[in-house]
Amino acid sequence: MSAKAGAKLMCPTVPLSNGRHIPILGLGTSHFGGYSHSAVVYALRECGIRHIDTAKRYGCESQLQEAIRDSGVAREELWITTKLWPDEYGYQTTKQACLESCRRLGVQNLDLYLMHWPDCRSPEKSNREMRAETWRALEELYDEGVCRAIGVSNFLIPHLEQLKEDCNVVPHVNQVEYHPFYRPQELVDYCKAEGIVFEGYCPLAKGEGLTHPTIIELAKKYNRTPSQICIRWSVQNGVVTIPKSTKEERILENCQVLGFSLAEDDVAILNGMHDGRHVSWDPTHIL
Repeated sequence: MSAKAGAKLMCPTVPLSNGRHIPILGLGTSHFGGYSHSAVVYALRECGIRHIDTAKRYGCESQLQEAIRDSGVAREELWITTKLWPDEYGYQTTKQACLESCRRLGVQNLDLYLMHWPDCRSPEKSNREMRAETWRALEELYDEGVCRAIGVSNFLIPHLEQLKEDCNVVPHVNQVEYHPFYRPQELVDYCKAEGIVFEGYCPLAKGEGLTHPTIIELAKKYNRTPSQICIRWSVQNGVVTIPKSTKEERILENCQVLGFSLAEDDVAILNGMHDGRHVSWDPTHIL
């Protein structure tokens, strides 16, 4: 039985440095936990989600084309992000990979294209050299209009500093792990100072946030679920947030975070839970 969506999402947006606006709440996809065609259609058609995040690595770009088509939502209403995996870094391979992602997604252009990971795994060139070469290809794709915005994922301050020195266009977005146990405020502040929108994934800390006593107590206080507390906290901190789910009822629940707000004291409590733990990849030691 389908969850009842009711009123559709009216989602605030965050301005990028180039004047485009990214919805602050989106639907993440992944190669972990499977893929659900019906859940994506539900998110688009019934909940009003207009921001879809994927990656070539996740293996579902072609399925997303089908879901978008079946939802009946027009392409111009959507924000579509996908990502380039390191095995296709390099000038020519990057350009080809981008066009192939567009083909699989059934679109002429991407709203946002991200370098997925700072480690380039090249036997011939340093990570810095390969990142710069790849980024130059992204800059050209941006200039040509194939990508309406370009960015990176899992990049830390040293990676961003190198890119700034080596290239012309500052990334529009940096997508990084972000949840109450991992709140990299120095990186958030750096991105803000450089005009880079900070986007967070794993807002539920892969489920660890759902069982923490403090988050459970806040959920009771607000008559909400622990997942809603985590996602609302992320959004309220100004972070573009992309929870993922393959269950309609969870997608609906996640969309309802825009209907309430947390008191400043409670935001501070959640901010104070940072202990530095990663539930995803850790790019700290990548040069």
